[in-house]
Amino acid sequence: MSILLVYFTYFLLVISLINHIWIRIPKNSLPLSHSVAVIVPMRNEADNVAPLIESLRGQIGVPNYHVVIVNDASTDATDELASRYIDGDTRFSLITTAGPEEGWLGKVSALQTGFLAASADVVITIDADVRLEPDAIAQAVNQLSDLNLDFISPYPRQIAYTFAERMVQPLLHWSWMTTVILRLAEKFPMRSTAVANGQFFVVRRSALVAIDGFSTVRTSILDDVDVARSLISAGFRGVVTQGSSIAHTRMYSSFDEIRQGYGKSLFYAFGGKVGAAIAITFIALTGIAPLALALTGDINGWIAFFFILITRLISALRSRANISTALLHPVSSAILIYLIIYSFRYRGRIQWKGRTV
Repeated sequence: MSILLVYFTYFLLVISLINHIWIRIPKNSLPLSHSVAVIVPMRNEADNVAPLIESLRGQIGVPNYHVVIVNDASTDATDELASRYIDGDTRFSLITTAGPEEGWLGKVSALQTGFLAASADVVITIDADVRLEPDAIAQAVNQLSDLNLDFISPYPRQIAYTFAERMVQPLLHWSWMTTVILRLAEKFPMRSTAVANGQFFVVRRSALVAIDGFSTVRTSILDDVDVARSLISAGFRGVVTQGSSIAHTRMYSSFDEIRQGYGKSLFYAFGGKVGAAIAITFIALTGIAPLALALTGDINGWIAFFFILITRLISALRSRANISTALLHPVSSAILIYLIIYSFRYRGRIQWKGRTV
C-alpha cells in the first residue's frame, strides 16, 4: 500500500512543478487607461487604517482611481481614524453603515455597499490588513487586461511571525499549488477548480454587474471563492496569480486568532461533513502518513515524505515564505486537522470581530 502513497505524492509534486513554472506573475506596470475602484470593507480595523490608506495613496501608474472604504459598524476608532487619514483626499470616500443588510453577512454586505457606490471599469477588493507595493494596482489591472480575463486574484505574500502562523499560513498557498493545475483552470474554468483570495481580488465591473455584484454570495463565509464560482457559472474566466511581489498581509498574530479565523470558515470551505472528512484524509495521507511510515523503516515512506517536502519548498519559493517551515509539514498538517475539527464542532458559534458566525 505504501507504494500507492509514493505515486500519489509524486502526482502532487508534478502539479506543483507545473504551477511553479507556469503560474501567472504580474510584470507590467505601465500606466493604466482603465478607471479603477478599490473597495475596502472594514470592521474594527483601527490598527490598519493608517498604513492601508498610506499604501493606497502611494499608488503610481493609476491616474483614474477611487477608493471606497466601507466601515461596517465598527465599535472601535475605525471611522474616526479613516476620516482623519483621508484628510479631504477626493480620491477616497468613507461610507459608514449601521451593519449588514437583512439576510446578508457583514463583509459581503459591506462589499455590496462599496460596489453600488463605485463606478469604474475595474473593481478591486482588498482586505484592510493588505499592504500594496506602489505599482501593485497598475500591475494587477494590466495583468487582467494582458491575459484578457474577467477576474484575477493576485495571491499576497502571507507574513508569519509566531510559530503558529509559520505552521499554518503557508498551507494556504500550498493547498492550491499542489492540487489545481492553474493554466488548465484558466483555460477550462469550472466551479470545482475555482481558486480566489478576497485579500486582493480584481474583476471587470461588467462581470460583477452581470451577477448582480455580491448578491449571489450574501450569506457566504467564503465569499471570495464563491464569487469566483458565481462568475465562472455566468461564463466568465479568471485565475489566481502569484501576487507575492506586489502585496503582502499578516492575517493573524496569535494562535487564538488563527483558531477563530479558520474556525469560522474551514467547515464551509470543504462543503460540510463529507468534504471535511475527505480533507482530513488528504491532509493525513500527505502530511502525517509518509513520515509515520518512514519511521517504521519503510523506504516508500521516506520517498513520499521527500516528495511532499519538495512541494512545500516549491510553494515557499513562489510565495516568498520561510522555506525552513517545510521541514515541519507533519506538524502543520496535525494543526490543520485540529482546526478542521474545531470548525466542525463550533460552526455557527464562533466570535469574529464582535459577531457570531
